[in-house]
Amino acid sequence: MRKIIINSIFILLIFIILCSVLFNLNKKDENKLKTIKVAEVAHSIFYAPQYVAIANGYFEDEGIDIELSLANGADKVTAAVLSGDVDIGFCGSEATIYVYNGGEEDYLKTFAQLTQKDGSFIVSREKIDNFTLDDLRGKFIIGGREGDCYKSDEL
Repeated sequence: MRKIIINSIFILLIFIILCSVLFNLNKKDENKLKTIKVAEVAHSIFYAPQYVAIANGYFEDEGIDIELSLANGADKVTAAVLSGDVDIGFCGSEATIYVYNGGEEDYLKTFAQLTQKDGSFIVSREKIDNFTLDDLRGKFIIGGREGDCYKSDEL
């Protein structure tokens, strides 16, 4: 009887060890997401598809974990990529050109174009029916960057 109990305990221990090994292997497979660190120059409505894909887990479905950060300015995005703090930077190609023209051996490569031009919207505090550009005469226009403020007559 004692031998049966010892054999049963031994078989039970082997079963528990095998189960724990199998479950740990499955968990490791589930956590094999490739982390890609991305820095963007600004939060923009034009990146909405990216934000939706991150929020809905589309990248995880493809085995990618996106770590998105904001680096205000192309110079800061460029510095983050060159230092290795991020893998990909979203900014204009001018930063790539500046680094290359500076004679750096380790320079950035532009590999994609997300937007054709800067996106801008004209907004107003009051509703304007049948808006035309003539409605801007004599008004101030505030640009998207600090210090950008123009009187429409100056444009």
